[in-house]
Amino acid sequence: MAKKTRPDVPPEMLARLREITATLPECVEEDAWVGVRWRVGTSTATVAHVFGGEDQLFRITFRAEPDEVIAFAHLGEPYFRGEWGVNVVGMLLDDDTDWTEVRELITDSFCLQAPQRLVDLVDRPG
Repeated sequence: MAKKTRPDVPPEMLARLREITATLPECVEEDAWVGVRWRVGTSTATVAHVFGGEDQLFRITFRAEPDEVIAFAHLGEPYFRGEWGVNVVGMLLDDDTDWTEVRELITDSFCLQAPQRLVDLVDRPG
């Protein structure tokens, strides 16, 4: 049986995510074990992680408040709860993705992960 491969995240998708994360102070992009992630400065606090799955679908994970984690878990596709960490949730990304919503989710994730001095610099949508 051939090993399933994970697709690279499309450049257009990365461009949209880079546009969002560029507005967040000290939000740093780096290659992850698979895909790309954004962290707060030099910390290990991951804000968002985008990757292609062996099922050929693209996902982004981020952090959320405890009550939002429960809500995302119950919403179903395109949302899901991460299998690691108590506050990790995510969503499938495709041609129908609402990028305004993704911006809000990533901004909220940043504000959960970043120190208050950086959070105070963020213009929060919605």
